[in-house]
Amino acid sequence: MLEWLWTLTDALVQLLAQPFYYISILLIALQYRRQVLLERRLFHVRLHSWVMQTLRTMLGGLLAGLGVSAVSLAFGMTLSLEGVLMLWAVSIVLMLLQIRYLCLAYAVGVLGIAQFVVNRFPSWTGAGWGAEVLSALRELNIPALLALAALLHIAEALLVRWQGASFAGPLFYEGKRGKPVGGFQMQSFWPVPLLLLVPAQTAGSVLPWTPLFGGDAWQGGFSLLGLPVIIGFSEMTRSALPKAKARLSSGRLLAYGLLLLALALFSRWYSPLMPVAALVAFLLHEGLIWYSRFEEHNRSPIFVHSPRGLKVLAVLPDSPAEKLGIASGEVISRVNGMKITTKEDLHAALRLNPAFCKLEVLNLSGESKFLQRAIFAGEHHQLGVILAPDEDAPAVLRPQSLSLLQLLSPRRGTRRMGREAASGKQRPAGPRQDELHNETGV
Repeated sequence: MLEWLWTLTDALVQLLAQPFYYISILLIALQYRRQVLLERRLFHVRLHSWVMQTLRTMLGGLLAGLGVSAVSLAFGMTLSLEGVLMLWAVSIVLMLLQIRYLCLAYAVGVLGIAQFVVNRFPSWTGAGWGAEVLSALRELNIPALLALAALLHIAEALLVRWQGASFAGPLFYEGKRGKPVGGFQMQSFWPVPLLLLVPAQTAGSVLPWTPLFGGDAWQGGFSLLGLPVIIGFSEMTRSALPKAKARLSSGRLLAYGLLLLALALFSRWYSPLMPVAALVAFLLHEGLIWYSRFEEHNRSPIFVHSPRGLKVLAVLPDSPAEKLGIASGEVISRVNGMKITTKEDLHAALRLNPAFCKLEVLNLSGESKFLQRAIFAGEHHQLGVILAPDEDAPAVLRPQSLSLLQLLSPRRGTRRMGREAASGKQRPAGPRQDELHNETGV
């Protein structure tokens, strides 16, 4: 027990001493800060606190790290320090192309294909640092890394089901015909500290069980290696409520993770399957992204106004609308007995009785519900609802793939709408919005 405690303490110190864990937290904080800037730019309010979001995802990542670490103890890992650095190097190169490529499945897939090619030519030895890189690449246990990527995607699926919808932020998007439509950017990232079981470099105590991966390497004892990773989820939804989208994405991620885990285990016993598993890790992940994008593009948006009233896109926290029980996706049909179809109608109807309001709201099933409440001084002039956009929307976002440079400089990619656009006046470009993806990165 004392030996295990000492090994665990040493691994935790190594983990906290690595700069990569703090870099991942910084990147996550930048993403959440960017979301708050978007909210302020479009709605002049703040719906989320990027500090609290960062803390909540750190907690979720810690729980995921404990779970994945516990499961991976039975599997075992043969991952050297050179292998960790190689994973980070490939992940950073991919991230420079697009943020969504910061994914362990992509990095391991690329390294698996590279290892397969290098092993086909054993005469390649290289010189200097090239020889060290080729040697480290050949020694990578790709099936074990694929199994780790699969476990992380399974953990991501569970976190998406738990926290995915709660971090959804309303945005105005450019529709298929150029008109503004409402939607949500569901974006969550979790820094996951992992403790992986690895063969010891020097003689030590032998494990009381035989790990699946590693083989004879475990005869010399064991140690624990601290490895920080990022798992993340980002989806845009204009055709479904955030909770429904989170459930759908969670189910697909879970299926992907289970399939990848099965392929990784089979490739451990049948090595020719390894390049196939590496390709599946990359291509199936891209296929999920493409299908989600295709599905979203071909469905009708739900956050647009109807002839029956004004569609509610989101509700501000602690606002009169939240206390009345108004929810996203519902339609405000009448206010103080007045039929409303525009924002101007809503303002005029609220002014009919500035101290009290009676509402007729159509719920998600299309049934009417009647609400009433006193209005107090200083409360929101629209009861605290964010309505779906109309032609006078201040700006819309064009979904585009996000690079690291655009993340650090978030004032690009919006298009001005309404009267300013008609007059030819353009404000400085605003932030781009990252397109549909899921990511699990080293």
